[in-house]
Amino acid sequence: MSKIKLMSHLVAGYPTDELSFTAARALVDGGADILEIQLPFSDPSADGPAIQGACTEVLKRGYRTADGLAFIERLHKSFPQVKIYLMSYGSLVYTPGVENFCKRAAAAGVRGMIIPDLPFDHDEGLTAACRANGMENIPVAAPSMSPARLDLLARAGFPYIYAALRTGITGTDTTINDNTCRFLEAVAAGGSKIYGGFGISSGSQARALADQVEAIVAGSVFVRLITENKNNPDALYKAVRAKAEELTSI
Repeated sequence: MSKIKLMSHLVAGYPTDELSFTAARALVDGGADILEIQLPFSDPSADGPAIQGACTEVLKRGYRTADGLAFIERLHKSFPQVKIYLMSYGSLVYTPGVENFCKRAAAAGVRGMIIPDLPFDHDEGLTAACRANGMENIPVAAPSMSPARLDLLARAGFPYIYAALRTGITGTDTTINDNTCRFLEAVAAGGSKIYGGFGISSGSQARALADQVEAIVAGSVFVRLITENKNNPDALYKAVRAKAEELTSI
């Protein structure tokens, strides 16, 4: 039976490493093809309230990059058939050295990096460091980009591009319309495979996008379910798995 591919976003360690792992297991069992794991960050530029709140809660525990990479390594060993992408912000990658960070990420099982605030053409060496370590840099395209710049990105030769389906921050609903389709066509003009996300929370949205993207991306919807059920691991697993199944069903 055919299905819609799903890249699901989780904040590493939220609300605890064990509950975060339970959520990841639910996502995999629910049909997620890719786990996009965010390293908690104190001042995110693209994340809405649900993900910002999750990051804040994890950071209060003194959670560090090493903890996030250890969590990713556990996921990789538990679900070797599932791609893992790491999502973070530039300072966490740049501070220890881009090459060093990429080496550590690859060793933990990361297959791709999504760093929204490192532009594709001024990425501090991220693309080269990813390639040197067997990973892909997955740049972010946004509707706010000028047509000329969007075309430059589309034809830059990246195997995958993350298309943010609207401007602003994650977590609020996105309407899929003709403008969305035209934007996705522009992002895909150079032959890159497209991951489409920002505000995806329902099966109807996923089905509307399915023909134009390699995978849909959903994050805040899962973080909200985790928050609502964090005192009941069984309920958390069931809620997250059910939503993953909804999003992947044709």
